[in-house]
Amino acid sequence: MKTGTGALKPVYILAIETSCDETSVAVVKDGCEVLSNIISSQIETHRAFGGVVPEVASRKHVEVITLVIEEAMNAAAISPQDLTAVAVTQGPGLVGALLVGVVAAKSLALAWGKPLIGTHHIAGHIYANRLVKELQYPNMTLVVSGGHTELVLMEREGEFKIIGRTRDDAVGEAYDKVARALGFPYPGGPHVDRLAREAEEAFPLPRVWLEPGSYDFSLSGLKSAVLNAVNQSKMKGLEPDVAGIARGFQESVVEVLVEKAVRAVREFSAGQLLLCGGVAANKGLREALTLRCAAEGIELIIPPPVYCTDNAAMIGAAAYVKWKHEGGIPLDMVADPGFSLEKWSVSAY
Repeated sequence: MKTGTGALKPVYILAIETSCDETSVAVVKDGCEVLSNIISSQIETHRAFGGVVPEVASRKHVEVITLVIEEAMNAAAISPQDLTAVAVTQGPGLVGALLVGVVAAKSLALAWGKPLIGTHHIAGHIYANRLVKELQYPNMTLVVSGGHTELVLMEREGEFKIIGRTRDDAVGEAYDKVARALGFPYPGGPHVDRLAREAEEAFPLPRVWLEPGSYDFSLSGLKSAVLNAVNQSKMKGLEPDVAGIARGFQESVVEVLVEKAVRAVREFSAGQLLLCGGVAANKGLREALTLRCAAEGIELIIPPPVYCTDNAAMIGAAAYVKWKHEGGIPLDMVADPGFSLEKWSVSAY
């Protein structure tokens, strides 16, 4: 279904994101202007458990969802009558957490008489880049988050093709596991990033390239190498070189990510390279990718950290693309923890 909306009529989307441990609601105008973006984080709650506990996350979403919706609407200075549609993360994510957002979005869409837009979480991360700059096609996206590590080609607006993905751990997952082995609390990624940039020397660790020409990634072997280095030091009665190991781990991860992303841009003649996902906030990765793209003459887009971690503004940006090409969806939409990015592609082509 096409929307038939005119170019002169602004599109205001209320977006809800509850896929994991952030409850976020935003109001986005025309897919690129953020009028509000409220985020309620659960990090302090889950730190005591060393990671996200799904049942606890769901309960926390229930506690704050209505308050966050109200705050987002007030911050945007907009009324329900002004909204064009209500969008929500349909998946992937923790099913209990997703359900809280889906039920809230359906309730609002029904009460306010607005169309509903089910949105893919990773599409949101990718289109967070449109909050920074207009996208050109074809482009290539390096997705790096707690649950995903992928190279995604977009030949046209809203059309996704995964050309490479992790075969085991995602980058963010590996960072948290390595951080735990080095004695850092959850979430461990920022601690590893900071220590890696402070270390004088890097502990030598392998680079995992896989088969020649492959765009896939593998982090489990590198993670095991870190654990082995830590255990060997302890067995010798020595304190592990925590800073050196952190730097060695980060350099290994970053080198492979950067090299494969740049090679993919060249092979698929992409006009831009986009970086997205929670690990896109990693300073070591941002700096390395910026330097390499400058040297290669590649246009690089990286969202500010607030749009890298889970947030509803990115869901509003992706939902706008879906709305423009297909319109809303039936209210019997269900949360899908295994939602396919490629199948979410717009059907306008």
